[in-house]
Amino acid sequence: MHPLLTSDTVTEFQTNGVTIVRGLFANHVEAIRDGIARNMADPGPYAAENLKPGEAGRFFDDYCNWQRISEFEAVIRTSPAAEVAADLMGSNSTQLFHDHVLVKEPGTSKPTPWHQDGPYYFVGGQQTVSFWAPVDPVTDASLRCVAGSHLWEKPVVPTRWLNEDNFYPESDAYIPVPDPDADGMNIIEWAMEPGDAVAFNYWTLHGARGNDSDTRRRAFSVRFLGDDARYVERPGPTSPPFPGHGMQAGQRLREDWFPVVFRRP
Repeated sequence: MHPLLTSDTVTEFQTNGVTIVRGLFANHVEAIRDGIARNMADPGPYAAENLKPGEAGRFFDDYCNWQRISEFEAVIRTSPAAEVAADLMGSNSTQLFHDHVLVKEPGTSKPTPWHQDGPYYFVGGQQTVSFWAPVDPVTDASLRCVAGSHLWEKPVVPTRWLNEDNFYPESDAYIPVPDPDADGMNIIEWAMEPGDAVAFNYWTLHGARGNDSDTRRRAFSVRFLGDDARYVERPGPTSPPFPGHGMQAGQRLREDWFPVVFRRP
């Protein structure tokens, strides 16, 4: 097991679907900041501004940029994140899915809506982990996760953040987006320092408050897959879409697009 982890950390991740890894990117904070600056100055094709006209602040996000932003690739390949991911997932290998940047400028009241990542993705399996790592100190703008939601019988319907409509056609395969605060669910969150990372399963329900502070909240997220991850069909376009991938249901994700970044001897 990697020295950043304990058996309790792994148990918490498996049981609650979320844990925190202090200092996971401690040696890479400046590189991530530089990469986010490059990303915001030169957004990719999936970049989005997530505020409606008249809403204060700025809520920027973008993903799938590791191949063109060298700082992101270096962090993914040289930080302990891939090995830690394998330990948390109980996997012999760690495959990169994609990177994601989320920035809330000061005075951005809009929250990150409650959602699970899994229903947006064309990936099935339980050996999954996302790391959400701020490069600014966070308290109220930290990630919030609902304990045990990765084990719910049905997933939460994915919605578009800006339009707030359903991502896929109506289906009884999904449950409506809940209100964890009103429903009294067990919400886990942490105050965090730059370099800390929340680790959560793709099927863990999560969201974040707005940023009412006077400082930025820049976060870098990287998503990994384990041994049991397979390509699955969804009832509509996925996010990220990855057009032209050519994969068939049940296949492992192609390694030329989604490289294996850690493998046990």
